[in-house]
Amino acid sequence: MTRRRHATTPPKEAKLFRNNRSQAVRIPVEFEFPGDKVLINREGDRLVIEPVRKSGLTALLAQWAKEPPLDTEDDFPEISDSPVKSEDIF
Repeated sequence: MTRRRHATTPPKEAKLFRNNRSQAVRIPVEFEFPGDKVLINREGDRLVIEPVRKSGLTALLAQWAKEPPLDTEDDFPEISDSPVKSEDIF
């Protein structure tokens, strides 16, 4: 079974280095991922790196449920913006 490439960017050599006890790779700018985390897995002698997908709405709502509720007056500044006066335009 042949794996299809999703990107049209040709392969490029990258530099390996040590970061404490971990081996790291410098990812060229044209291969950058969004965010600050990736998933990595091994397929034979290849390593596959992919971006961590953002969670859906359910995960976001669950995260918000864990946060403490807002205090009433301390979290919202006072706004001195009076309502617009109605005008008779006819």
